[in-house]
Amino acid sequence: MTSAPSAKAARWAMLGTAFLISAVLGSCQPPTASGPRDAAEEEVEAPDILTLVYSRTVSTLNPHLATGFQDFEAARIIYEPLASYDAAGNLVPVLATEIPSLDNDGLSADGRRVIWQLDPAVRWTDGEPFTADDVVFTYEFITNPEVAAVTAQYYEGIEAVNALDEHRVEVVFTEATPSWQMPFTGINGLILPQHEFEDFNSRQAREAPANFQPVGTGPYRYLTQANDRLLFAPNELYPRPVGFRRVEIQGNVAPYVAARDVLKTGTADFAHNIQLESAALVDLVREGETGSLTLTFGSQVERIMVNFADPNQETEAEEKASLAFPHPFLSDVRVRQAIDYAIDRGAIVSELYGDLGRPVSQLLVNPSPYQADIAFEHSPEKARQLLEEAGWQDTDGDGVRDRDGVPMQLVFQTSLGTIRQATQELVQGQLAAVGLDVVIERVRPEDFFSADPQETRSINHFYADLQEYAIGNAIPDPIIYMGWWTCENIASLANSWQKPNNARYCDRDYDRLWAAARTELDPDRRIDLFHQMDRKLAEDVAVLPIVHRALANAVSERLAGYAFTPWDASTWNIAQWRALDTEASEPETGEEP
Repeated sequence: MTSAPSAKAARWAMLGTAFLISAVLGSCQPPTASGPRDAAEEEVEAPDILTLVYSRTVSTLNPHLATGFQDFEAARIIYEPLASYDAAGNLVPVLATEIPSLDNDGLSADGRRVIWQLDPAVRWTDGEPFTADDVVFTYEFITNPEVAAVTAQYYEGIEAVNALDEHRVEVVFTEATPSWQMPFTGINGLILPQHEFEDFNSRQAREAPANFQPVGTGPYRYLTQANDRLLFAPNELYPRPVGFRRVEIQGNVAPYVAARDVLKTGTADFAHNIQLESAALVDLVREGETGSLTLTFGSQVERIMVNFADPNQETEAEEKASLAFPHPFLSDVRVRQAIDYAIDRGAIVSELYGDLGRPVSQLLVNPSPYQADIAFEHSPEKARQLLEEAGWQDTDGDGVRDRDGVPMQLVFQTSLGTIRQATQELVQGQLAAVGLDVVIERVRPEDFFSADPQETRSINHFYADLQEYAIGNAIPDPIIYMGWWTCENIASLANSWQKPNNARYCDRDYDRLWAAARTELDPDRRIDLFHQMDRKLAEDVAVLPIVHRALANAVSERLAGYAFTPWDASTWNIAQWRALDTEASEPETGEEP
């Protein structure tokens, strides 16, 4: 193996930081480099295997066709973007040799052109050179409507992507674009090999063999898959040695089992985003002797969505939850305000999340300059007063408010999962205290987060009154994230429920704020526009943010070199992960959660 070019030194640095709850892990020297080898015939001893566990099974290794976080996590081991973001939100070059700027002529002063300089030393795992044509093809693949790529929204507003030569790519935007860094960076910017996918840039994209037997540029290459288990070996063409002779991904592991395997029994090295109630997780951390829990507070906000459309009526085209039929009572801002006052965010965090969450009433929580500092208040008394003003009273004394003989009943759905189910029950009790009847429904995660137009229990169909899930801006620039609330992004039959505004909120003043932020080049004015958008959503109670949620990864005490960032997959720097010699050095111990 050869050394990386000096221009790419940042590629190998340990990037970002994560707060460790119960242990601060040290570093170690990387193993001695070895030459190419036949991985299929090589005998592997247990200490050389890195085991990663996830709650869901990987369904594709093509990140642009991903169905969930587990697909991105696995694909990130194989594929790389031009650049990514460290924990502080700074761009770091990966397949590029430097970050474009005005000083290096990578950015135009009018905000319309970006030039990326590619690393000429990079090769795909099959030996083919990585060139600008691969970047151009990736853009064409993602933006082909027949492909229906899940990352397509990050490539809107582009006029052209041009290969200036083998190792220079030009991105031309249709207008001044402050978020020029969005395409080809982070988890949504992974580059595909043209020679593997060019015959499948069509409706047949999901049938490409490379979706399951990929050719990448990342530190590990794919070996095989058996049921819920995937196996990877080192990429011999990667410019630096990696830390393990095998990487194994195990899917479909329950959260408690995943946490136990890392923290208590030591049978796994890493468990992604453990979602357990605080008490159960604290017990595992205290009893555990083989791992620790790391918390990374990024942009993820657990929220309760409010349906502005009636899920119980349908149009002549058999479309339910259409704005043709506004919601019979959630369309009233006083009712939405009452629900907001009735929810006790502090109790939800203290009883269920502990250190893993913070009560919040705003959608934009990271990066910090975008925080609008929106306060929340728990006041059942104000909730009751607003419901009275809206004409909802308990006329028959059964504890449930009614109007015109119709009781106020809300169907509240979310995905199956310990902490979300517990949140549903708390909210059910809090709303009952002000006279609202809440019916709980729970949906399999595969159905709840499905992009299949035929899956009517998905979040985008939203055939309920309330629903809960977590999401946030995938990169530090929040323009795409806040664009999910615009009128043109309403999920409907016309777009096969593929657009993200599943609340069906529509306000033209909000749309104007978002359109202005999309082209505003002055950073301070742009931040103010995002503050106005967040406050507008809060004033309209368009959504009920409840918890700023941490990414809680369980990590083995024998593992070092990891550096989690909120702006990429947890596996983004897996090339630097190493096994500690636990017999030679004892990890320090910090506070428990």
